[in-house]
Amino acid sequence: MLGEKKKVIVIIGPTAVGKTRLSVELAQRVNGEIISGDSMQIYKEMDIGTAKVSKEEMQGVPHYLIDVKEPTEPYSVAEFQQEVRELIDRISVKGCIPIIAGGTGLYIQSVLFDYQFSDVGKNEEIRMRLERQVEEEGMDAVYGELRKIDPVSAANIHPNNVRRVIRALEVFHTTGKTMAEFQESQEQELLYDVAFVGLTMDREALYDRINLRVDLMVEQGLFEEVESLYKKGIRDCQSIQAIGYKELYRYFNGMLTKEQAIDALKQNSRRYAKRQLTWFRNKMDVTWFDMTDAVFEDILEEIFLFVAGKLQLEANK
Repeated sequence: MLGEKKKVIVIIGPTAVGKTRLSVELAQRVNGEIISGDSMQIYKEMDIGTAKVSKEEMQGVPHYLIDVKEPTEPYSVAEFQQEVRELIDRISVKGCIPIIAGGTGLYIQSVLFDYQFSDVGKNEEIRMRLERQVEEEGMDAVYGELRKIDPVSAANIHPNNVRRVIRALEVFHTTGKTMAEFQESQEQELLYDVAFVGLTMDREALYDRINLRVDLMVEQGLFEEVESLYKKGIRDCQSIQAIGYKELYRYFNGMLTKEQAIDALKQNSRRYAKRQLTWFRNKMDVTWFDMTDAVFEDILEEIFLFVAGKLQLEANK
């Protein structure tokens, strides 16, 4: 039908809740192809710390926006928005269902709604002043300013993400509107026919999974992965602000012991999971599925039936 919206499945939820396995199994059911909705899995050489899906885990299902950028390259919400919309078109034309799976809320939201990011609130003079302020007063002071001005955006931006903190302050000082107010003022109509699947879990159970995942990452060679980037002289890049990398960089800089770095990684991962859940619950009309004591095959069937009903899909034969 002319003008009919393309069908998209979105699988969201906090880190370590089980999005990767579910997305692959669901893709096999609905003839789907998966687009990573994680802002850090785009980077090459950053596999363990970003919990990147392995070739074995993919089970032959095509995946996109993984390993497409060098660790030294920047990446923006606007760039993600454009690339994912193009992928949705390409996947849909083939008769397949695009499945966006990931945990970066603003990135996913930017794709699904008619958000315009490019030129809003740009002011080089203000940006340079904020950059000097970071150098002179430290990141804590600048992030503290953002928390006072725009607590909603601050809750979704990590305190060490210099570029995004400065960008949010730049928008406010240029336009008089917070980034959150700017986003709220934009058109909220969905551009696609979307089935929002949210995975959640009892907080203590989730935190236990996060802690175990960090221990497994260390066993798999996380320190060696980060050390390789460190020895290449990769510094002050957007990629290194990712959880799992910035903590270990502090270890390699002699600021933390190995045990302190691991503890910081676990704590930051738990805090990030909490921020993710807050964002998704406030920003999207999500149907939630509790993974706490779920039998995977049962929850998969329940989610398939929900998605099939929502988007009028049939199971892949």
